Amino acid sequence: MADTEVTLPRPVGVPVRSPQGRRILVATVLGASIAGIDTSVVTVTLPDIGRDFGASFASLQWTVTGYTLSLASLILLAGGLGDRYGRRRIFLVGVTVFTLASVLCAIVPDVGSLVGARILQGIGGAFMAPASMAILQSTITPDDRPRAIGTWSGFAGIAGVLAPFVGGWLLSLGSWRWIFLINVPVAVIVLLVTVRHVPETRDGRTSRMDWGGSALAVVALAAASYALTGLPVNPRDPWAVTSVGVAIAAALGFVWWERRTASPMLPALLMKCRPFVTINVITFIVYGAFGVFSLIFTIALETVSGYSPTKAGSALLPITVISLLLAPSSGKLAARIGPGLQLAVGPALCGVAALMALQVNPDTSYWGVVIPLECVFGLGIAAMVAPLTAVALSSAPDERAGVASAVNNAVARGGGLLWIAALPPIVGLTGSSYTRSEAFLPGYRLICVICAVAFVVSGTIAAAVFRSHAPCDRRVLLAHPMPHPLCR
Repeated sequence: MADTEVTLPRPVGVPVRSPQGRRILVATVLGASIAGIDTSVVTVTLPDIGRDFGASFASLQWTVTGYTLSLASLILLAGGLGDRYGRRRIFLVGVTVFTLASVLCAIVPDVGSLVGARILQGIGGAFMAPASMAILQSTITPDDRPRAIGTWSGFAGIAGVLAPFVGGWLLSLGSWRWIFLINVPVAVIVLLVTVRHVPETRDGRTSRMDWGGSALAVVALAAASYALTGLPVNPRDPWAVTSVGVAIAAALGFVWWERRTASPMLPALLMKCRPFVTINVITFIVYGAFGVFSLIFTIALETVSGYSPTKAGSALLPITVISLLLAPSSGKLAARIGPGLQLAVGPALCGVAALMALQVNPDTSYWGVVIPLECVFGLGIAAMVAPLTAVALSSAPDERAGVASAVNNAVARGGGLLWIAALPPIVGLTGSSYTRSEAFLPGYRLICVICAVAFVVSGTIAAAVFRSHAPCDRRVLLAHPMPHPLCR
């Protein structure tokens, strides 16, 4: 049994190659992977869920955005809770809640209940995501952190990409409900390994929690998501119009509150750090574009090209293989040369892949179109994810690891939430359009172009801001306990 409390004097930590280091990595990787599994697998099952419940495209959107909403809204608060009450404790709570919610998803009677269960899943994910990365940041020795973060990023992404293949295979065996139960055996392993081998860490100097800021964030994101989903369909919808005002008021209230509360969930120190702000802008664009592209691309393969769920899911396997092989090396390379080159090239490759997706049609070639497209996407993701995550974390002091991780996770999830809520209805993907190829294809192609432009813009920003970050900035990628020099 692991010690219930550990304080690691800097720069001492647990070597990642040690038995305990490997177990810490296994627990955090699997924990983060659970969230990735359901995020990805639900996309493959949306057409089946829609047919089973007779749901509209907007309802199907909410099975995705409901999860992302609670995750993005609470992840900042959860990061602070981990810093104060213990990252291991919060991580265990998150895994438990997420798993119970997964079981509820498997037994719901209608689409409304499914959305509610997905919101509960998001709450569990909000506790898991920042805690898993903060555990690595606060327990692994500094020299080993790039490798640990690269492995974490690679395998967490791999789980999310592998999930559609597994989900498609489960769909071929029976009901879509089974796909939510794949979390249970993984969660049991995570709980056992964490309880036995992961030490507890916390920041004893953390002050009281920012409940007011968290509540305002929830209201702002929920109202914005509802407005973005409803207004393109019916600009005169009174509820959607009201949601716009509520979202603006809550957002302004959040800014006002954070400037005046004694314990803000979004510390002013982080928002004054140029690398931290820039990397989160890039995160918002990249993850937003990737989120909505993943949603519509998988549906397109099933609706337009007539692929089975299993074949549509297997089409994403090249990303899995490429990320598995290159993600750890990507972290090491960024530590040696600086993050700028990879943060510019990675999104550019993803933009090329998004344009390649325009070739999807009723006769789409699996080997001639889909596999090459996903290989390019895999190279882009492998290049950018590790340096993006490392810069986001290492731009903050170690005692703020949980909050820094939470901010970056919230931005990533919030980007996916808002892009998925807004883009489909804006381009005309509403009602039952997801069931008819001729209705789905025009909006799908427009989204592909928009995503390609977004990827290129994010890479351009990275090239401009991080162009001078050469090998002298090695400590950024090595997660040095002090803030980045530009933050001082």
